[in-house]
Amino acid sequence: MSNIFVQLALILGISSIFGFMALRTKLPIIIAYLLAGVLIAILPGLNGSNLAVFKFLPDLGIALVLFLIGMELNLWEIKSLGKPIIFTSLCQILITSLAGFTIAYLFNFNTMESFYLGVGLAFSSTVVVIKMLLEKKELNSLFGKLSVGILLIEDLVAIGILMAISVSSSSFHLGLQNSLPLVMLIIKAGGLFLATFLLSRYVLKSVFRAVAGSVELLFLTALTWCFVFTTVAVVLGFSVVIGAFLAGIALASSPYQVQIQGKIKPLRDFFLALFFVYLGAHVHLPDLVKGWPLMVIFTSYILLVKPLIILLCLGVFGFKKHTIFQVAIHLTQLSEFSLVILLVGINAQVAPPYVLSIVSAATVCSVIISTVLISYSREIYKRLSPLLSFFEHKTKTHILEDKLTSELIDHVMIFGSHRVGSPIIRFLKREKIPFMVMDFNPKVIEGLRAEDIVAIYGDVGDPDVLEGLQLENARLIICTAEDLADNELLLLECKRRRVRAPIVVTAGQLEDEEILQKLGADYVLIPDKVSADFLVEKLKTHWPQIKF
Repeated sequence: MSNIFVQLALILGISSIFGFMALRTKLPIIIAYLLAGVLIAILPGLNGSNLAVFKFLPDLGIALVLFLIGMELNLWEIKSLGKPIIFTSLCQILITSLAGFTIAYLFNFNTMESFYLGVGLAFSSTVVVIKMLLEKKELNSLFGKLSVGILLIEDLVAIGILMAISVSSSSFHLGLQNSLPLVMLIIKAGGLFLATFLLSRYVLKSVFRAVAGSVELLFLTALTWCFVFTTVAVVLGFSVVIGAFLAGIALASSPYQVQIQGKIKPLRDFFLALFFVYLGAHVHLPDLVKGWPLMVIFTSYILLVKPLIILLCLGVFGFKKHTIFQVAIHLTQLSEFSLVILLVGINAQVAPPYVLSIVSAATVCSVIISTVLISYSREIYKRLSPLLSFFEHKTKTHILEDKLTSELIDHVMIFGSHRVGSPIIRFLKREKIPFMVMDFNPKVIEGLRAEDIVAIYGDVGDPDVLEGLQLENARLIICTAEDLADNELLLLECKRRRVRAPIVVTAGQLEDEEILQKLGADYVLIPDKVSADFLVEKLKTHWPQIKF
């Protein structure tokens, strides 16, 4: 089956069927794509991961995801998280690599083979974690920023290891003859970061201002910038991940950022689906039968031991148990870099080819289980919360998680400062009505505190956070989060504590209104319905002389 259109039609058809099944069973869509890849790998006549359609298209998905993340994530925002991110990343990589090496060595792999397997075990999947954070709209949360920061450090370390392996392989005449010395790699890394800064500040603003008159041209120029800069990064010896991410960082402060993101996201979703199918297609069942015990042990380590390392490391810095738990559970999978590192070892003839299937299977299993764990992370947290207290620092609290010390009475309690919350905050401040804001975006909290507004970091979905709030003293409670589970938790907590203040919550869907009212909500705000009702009222009152 050499026709690329036939291949693409078959892949998309199988993926759509699995995707529909995942939708009906309420499983993450990533699982559907991975299982579609596994099926494609075992179908006769397809040759699995060697299909022509997989030679290039999955890389486009990775590039577009990291390009968009670069635009959404301002590196300066996580500078206050630098120490915990670096410490946790390096500790986890070192401990996990040593553990993986030991496990492989006990399974009678030689020293070099054990090294490749150990290193391959150390990294989590940037693509999977970011996709899950985006789907749950938690990228800007504190644990989202910590997770992405740790992943970026891991990616940089992985690139360094790949370059070091290449240099070492070249020195021993193992077939990789075009490697760069590590010193040159460091120089080129500095040059790449400097180019990102200079182009962002002095060139790109003028370029995008010139093409902003046409939406199509703006979209095309953004894609051109993404692929040109990524190509330069790849030529210099870096990965698509690093190149595309830096290309996005260069546009993070662009006034056209939102327009560009809206155009690129549909493309991203298509190519990213192919990437996960490609990942699943690396599983070869005959090799897996031979090495299934090692695959099970590797998967178990990633799901059970690696989170413990992250919990211990982040707990040292005073983060609360909800934050460190969410970071730990988001990093419970193997990375696509694991496969790349093993491929380098196989090409250098220092690792047997069949281990690729073992690690591929471990990667697929860990990603499938991880996506389910992330999807139900709040329910899991509620059950494990008493045990997680062990990992909290007893005397130290991170500055972003400081609790409120002053007591408020007859105040308005606002959960969420964004589209709905911001106008309410401005009104309350202007009228000098006492109020307090809770949000899970650290940047928002810092901005509110700079305006002398009482603001604390927290997630309305965290029972421990709600328990520490002065809800009984509030005159009015407003929750602008549209998540049904968050609102249910808030209403149940208020009911348990016999809170008398009126409670206003926000629903994302019409069918949620009745559920929330039964739980005790005094008013359910549905943004789309409010907008529609406003227009209908205007039409009824003023037609045909419409005035706003």
